[in-house]
Amino acid sequence: MFIAPKNTDLLLIEVEGENLYLKLIEQINKDFNLANEGIDFPLSITPNELKLQLHEKIYRLIQYKFAEYLNLLYIIDVSEEQIKKLDGSDLVILAEEVAFLILKREWQKVWFRNKY
Repeated sequence: MFIAPKNTDLLLIEVEGENLYLKLIEQINKDFNLANEGIDFPLSITPNELKLQLHEKIYRLIQYKFAEYLNLLYIIDVSEEQIKKLDGSDLVILAEEVAFLILKREWQKVWFRNKY
């Protein structure tokens, strides 16, 4: 059974522990490209850099390209219910929380594909 970690750092540690980090990067790149939000994380990116760059990308989408941001969430299949629970009063914190939800959903896809 898939149990998602509680935060980004724990998620990335788990992904690395399962030796699926490269698959996670590939999945993120694939879904962003499907949403026409070209992002091309190199497979050599460190987990910390991935976390920071994803956060930055989400922040810019929320601020400048909101329709594209919503489309991205739809394509990745982030739970609308979870998004609605977030406090949107601070954009920096919101972008960080959304980046975590994206990572969590992408990790879920990679995990299921690997297990089944």
